[in-house]
Amino acid sequence: MKFIDEATIQVHAGKGGDGSASFRREKFVPRGGPNGGDGGRGGSIWAVADRNVNTLIDYRYARIHRAQSGENGRGADQYGHAGEDIELKVPVGTIIRDIEGGDPIADLAKDGERALIAKGGRGGLGNLHFKSSVNRSPRQFTRGEPGESRELALELRVLADVGLLGLPNAGKSTFLRAVSAARPKVADYPFTTLNPSLGVVRIGPSASFVLADIPGLIEGAAEGAGLGHQFLRHLGRTRLLLHLIDVVPLDENVDPARDARSIAEELRKFDASLYRKPRWLVFNKADMAQDADQRIRAIVRTLRWKGPWFKVSALTGDGCRAVCAEAYRFISTGEERVPRIRRKATQPATS
Repeated sequence: MKFIDEATIQVHAGKGGDGSASFRREKFVPRGGPNGGDGGRGGSIWAVADRNVNTLIDYRYARIHRAQSGENGRGADQYGHAGEDIELKVPVGTIIRDIEGGDPIADLAKDGERALIAKGGRGGLGNLHFKSSVNRSPRQFTRGEPGESRELALELRVLADVGLLGLPNAGKSTFLRAVSAARPKVADYPFTTLNPSLGVVRIGPSASFVLADIPGLIEGAAEGAGLGHQFLRHLGRTRLLLHLIDVVPLDENVDPARDARSIAEELRKFDASLYRKPRWLVFNKADMAQDADQRIRAIVRTLRWKGPWFKVSALTGDGCRAVCAEAYRFISTGEERVPRIRRKATQPATS
């Protein structure tokens, strides 16, 4: 199934039924009086988060959704039947916005959560409501109110605790495969990852968190270059970002420190709140260079990095579990920085 994380739809709630202006007319019942019933309310439209739905692809092809209108009132005190509500099932993590005003209507972050996105119109009043001591034969009634009509933007943001970001071929998918049961595609060419991937990282029998991998970023992503700008929104719900840096880039002219700065700048351009999230540096492919420690220290000095950083090899798995253990401790305790740990060849280090 194709992964779709954006869609635009139109929703039209049902119109309320009209009230009735009717009078009782029966043999041997003089002056029967008014007996017009009310119209039924129009059907409303609800959005429901469903964990069995993973993409918004259905709403790329079914863009217009209309609820049933209420029935008109009738004589003999008969009220009109209410229109049936309809439910639109969306993936958990969907944000719904009103295109006209731009305001968010709902953020469905839990399975089964519901949100009213278009309210049905109220039914009109029948003439039995207008009778009084001075108005014995009212002929007044009211029309049903129209239902709400809106054009909505649906935006899916995956639910993950920790997010991976970095340049194409930095080893993000390999890292995800090393620490979880997820099996994203891995190859030796850029932009292997075309859609976000999620994996559950288990630290212990009752300790785990969700790790998200998005397509690689390149300079200019916030303006539309590459693929990463389409999926940066999926990092919005994460509490921690792991920035993977290739210690041994394929091109010798590539400067890892400059690329790290450019990725941080793309985050700032795209969303300031995303830029302010806690971010740790993870230096990957340390097994491919004997002078990996010297390379890492040079990058850290160039960046003047004061936060936590780690040395790992996603291919062999060295250091990966230690990073995940520290990440779990961070998201479970809420500490801003991990404690300093000793520098070892196969252990992560902080500075």
